[in-house]
Amino acid sequence: MMAVASSGGSIWPLNLFFSSSKIKHFLPKASARPYCIRFSSHFRCKNSHKNSVAVYPSTVADRVLMDIQNSGIIACLRAQSAEMAIEAARAALSGGISVLEITMSTPGFFEALQFLVQEYPSALLGVGTVLDRADAKDALKCGAKFLMSPAMVKEILDDVAEGQALYIPGAMTPTEILLASRAGAKIVKVYPVSALGGVRYIAAVKKPFPDIQMVASQGITIDSVGQYIGQGASSVVLSDAIFEKNAMDEKNFDRINQLARSAAFAGSQAVRNIRDNLS
Repeated sequence: MMAVASSGGSIWPLNLFFSSSKIKHFLPKASARPYCIRFSSHFRCKNSHKNSVAVYPSTVADRVLMDIQNSGIIACLRAQSAEMAIEAARAALSGGISVLEITMSTPGFFEALQFLVQEYPSALLGVGTVLDRADAKDALKCGAKFLMSPAMVKEILDDVAEGQALYIPGAMTPTEILLASRAGAKIVKVYPVSALGGVRYIAAVKKPFPDIQMVASQGITIDSVGQYIGQGASSVVLSDAIFEKNAMDEKNFDRINQLARSAAFAGSQAVRNIRDNLS
């Protein structure tokens, strides 16, 4: 039984999890990552860490979704200039962050994104706070692999329906979460999660929607990453927790690098714990 999948010509293990009692025993317990299991010639992406089926990533969107699941962390960067964004991103990426979004509120963020895409071709770079179709198209032209919004913008979701990029719309209520999923979103950002109750809110909305993948976003600390993922979040967005205000103001990139290392470890450990609990 094959336990690898191809992405861009390379072979890599996929950090996906299985709840079915018929397939749990195939997970290699000693490995740092479980693997993708082929049920047929087709792999299909579905569900979150607690309830997912092994898949072959047939589109860019599917590959991005898997990378987000593997990481457990999406670093969200807001900066006062393109130069500052580039330096802060370098510090975070060298600290182990593999998924990073730059918000559109960053002056010159398109230029920063283009530069980082060239300098870090293996990193998963995206754009946040995307609110209209035109900005979404420009972001994709600059090399963004995923787009995030605080609410659902249906036109953006329609434009990436073929899987050329992953769109993560924001939702707050159970109704909004369900509507975003039914509209075609592969994963939904629950925002603003801390204001809604934090970990308890994620646990509550996952009960009626176990098959909807969710990213928890807003006000999350590094120490709480494991709790969010343990309660069913596929990933969490970390902003100030990595790009600390004082560190950004003082251009203390060593501090950002240290926080990024802690965040990357917390994400990988949380994902590994879920795997171990299911194996």
